[in-house]
Amino acid sequence: MMKTEWRGFKGNQWQSEVNLRDFVQNNYTSYDGDESFLAEPTQATNTLWGMLKELQKEERAKGGVLDMETEIVSGLTAYGAAYIGEGTKDLEKVVGLQTDKPLKRAFMPYGGIKMCGVPPSPSGPSGPPPCGA
Repeated sequence: MMKTEWRGFKGNQWQSEVNLRDFVQNNYTSYDGDESFLAEPTQATNTLWGMLKELQKEERAKGGVLDMETEIVSGLTAYGAAYIGEGTKDLEKVVGLQTDKPLKRAFMPYGGIKMCGVPPSPSGPSGPPPCGA
């Protein structure tokens, strides 16, 4: 039985298994128009983008890494909701950054245990060697 939310979509395999290819091939419609349907950015978007551009300048000035997590292993629930800046909560439509601060690099030790024991670079943020090394 087809779920109400799925009515109007074509294809069968994606309804009984994870099959993105089947869904896309059966439901993709090419758009051959121009960009006239796009709206101009909102004031909120311009404000947030301006803040991010400034942070990106800082990041480049620091050699490419603005900040780096050294203790919390990244995961879906590793951090609560975070915002681009102080007082920007009402401007942001999508909530949640990869870490607790914008452009802060997450700690992802999934490259192997040898990756965990390597302390942060002397030129970057410092902290205790991750993974209990």
